[in-house]
Amino acid sequence: MTWTFRNLDRILEALLQHLVLVFLSVSIALVVSLAIGIWSARRPRTFGLVLAVTGVLFAIPSLALFALLIPIMGIGSAPAITGLAAYSLMILVRNIGTGFQAIPDEVLEAARGLGYSPARRLLEIELPLALPFIVAGVRIASVTVIGIATVAAYINAGGLGVLIFEGIDQRFLEKILVGGLLTAALALFFDFALARLERALAPAGRRTA
Repeated sequence: MTWTFRNLDRILEALLQHLVLVFLSVSIALVVSLAIGIWSARRPRTFGLVLAVTGVLFAIPSLALFALLIPIMGIGSAPAITGLAAYSLMILVRNIGTGFQAIPDEVLEAARGLGYSPARRLLEIELPLALPFIVAGVRIASVTVIGIATVAAYINAGGLGVLIFEGIDQRFLEKILVGGLLTAALALFFDFALARLERALAPAGRRTA
């Protein structure tokens, strides 16, 4: 592991680049998905159409999607973040829509009866009740994007994929292991931390150990 100890600064830089790619892409997708998911949740046909369109985006191979974006955005982090955000849309829209659809109608009727405006009802009742579903979507999207982001190294977006692909090109096993293990550790950390948050936000009757 001599290469690892001599290149800790480079490894840390790649890790930070990977985190930036994940954070920005999931954040952008979350903002877009909240708008689309909340709007379409009470419109079953529209919700189904949105899921179909985002599902098509999710089905496109990552390299192909990045390649489609390069003529518009060039190479680097911009097409990578855009592509990774597109992959997050289906997961987030589905979870957000499901969260809002799971709110009992009687709760909404009670809020209307108490004189809540639509905006106040959304902020004080619907969003808090749907929050466990939203966090679950962020968890799944984050873990998914962490893995796909390694491919973004092909378009000069940086991240842990750089170490992996350099290791493959150079037949340098240590680089491959460092990049792969850090990617896996990052995914496990996000999965564990957000799963804990999801359970903490869930109603007491639905919490699991």
